[in-house]
Amino acid sequence: MILETFRQAIQNVWSNKLRTFLTMLGIIIGVMAVIVIVGLGNGMTQSVRDQFSEMGTNSLSISVYGRGSRVASVEDLYRIVDKYPDLLREVSPMVSFSGTVKVNTKTYRYTSVTGVDESYSSMKNYSIAQGRGIQYMDITDNKQVCVIGDYLNRVAYGGNGVGQTIKIGTNKFRIVGVLSSKVTDKEQQRGSDDDVILLPYTTAMRLSQVSTVQNYLAIMTDEDIASSAIKALESELYTIFKSEDSYYIYSMITWLEQMNEMIDMVILVLAAIASISLLVGGIGIMNIMLVSVTERTREIGIRKALGAKERVILAQFVVEAATTSALGGTLGIALGYLVSAIATKAIPYIMPGQEVTVSPSFDSIAVAFGISVGIGVLFGYLPAKRAARLNPIEALRYD
Repeated sequence: MILETFRQAIQNVWSNKLRTFLTMLGIIIGVMAVIVIVGLGNGMTQSVRDQFSEMGTNSLSISVYGRGSRVASVEDLYRIVDKYPDLLREVSPMVSFSGTVKVNTKTYRYTSVTGVDESYSSMKNYSIAQGRGIQYMDITDNKQVCVIGDYLNRVAYGGNGVGQTIKIGTNKFRIVGVLSSKVTDKEQQRGSDDDVILLPYTTAMRLSQVSTVQNYLAIMTDEDIASSAIKALESELYTIFKSEDSYYIYSMITWLEQMNEMIDMVILVLAAIASISLLVGGIGIMNIMLVSVTERTREIGIRKALGAKERVILAQFVVEAATTSALGGTLGIALGYLVSAIATKAIPYIMPGQEVTVSPSFDSIAVAFGISVGIGVLFGYLPAKRAARLNPIEALRYD
């Protein structure tokens, strides 16, 4: 009986192809929109996670403002890290050094210049491709040496930067090493992690006329213990300054979680807006089913006169509505995958430098399809109930 009801539903849907397609249009658009939006959210979340992973989700950024004459020295930060080996692995000062980067007559405006210690490159997951990194003696002797990224080495020196000089502002530095490349696409290297210059932090302080270091990068033993590591650092810094306003510590993993929450909220709102199309599609199904009941009134009267029960008539129209919405949901899923693939290819052209893979999740597909079928059943029930309750005598008289 169920198979026969379904067969009749398919036959009735197929006999009015154009009307059925127009009825399904709201369902198709709604399912497609939900799938693409959720897929876009998944892609954005993964893209953000990848970017934060490059920076290090197990890292902490420490800003020390000080309080009056009270300051925290670099040795104080080293001591704190050594005191908590189970929470913190390494720490490096970070001193921003301003000045136009020039090689011969060409200026490189997007290159970042930072004063660091000898552990910084390994903390940032760099490896030395040529020469050597910043060493302890460079720091103690305030040497004007530097390590450059792969971009400058490739573009400015043709791959042979070690031993040559580079000008930063009015100061000349000797290049002692080159960092390995992190960015696979050479066209995207400018302004990236491959477009950097690392100096001894003491040299950067001397040339910048800075007496204390305010910014540090610390690496935790595990990203899952961020809260414990932050509490330990805050406790030690509070002991020095006796004030909570003298420092600020934040973790990349916390930023990542906050960013993901914001993305999820935006995607949820957009998906809810897109779901309105499903509601519109459901109203369309109800409308067309009411029309179908009116058109088939005599058929219903004949079937009831021959002994068909109300539940049989009810099942026929409910299954027909559910079949229409399920077919619309299937087409919506196929269209959603197609639009997702097109969006993945188009995003790098629309937003240069951004690569986001629009990846629909199985959960979003299952939910969208389930909702589309549920809407068909829900909005098809009222017309089906009306058809099942028709008086057979009045139905047979209907013209």
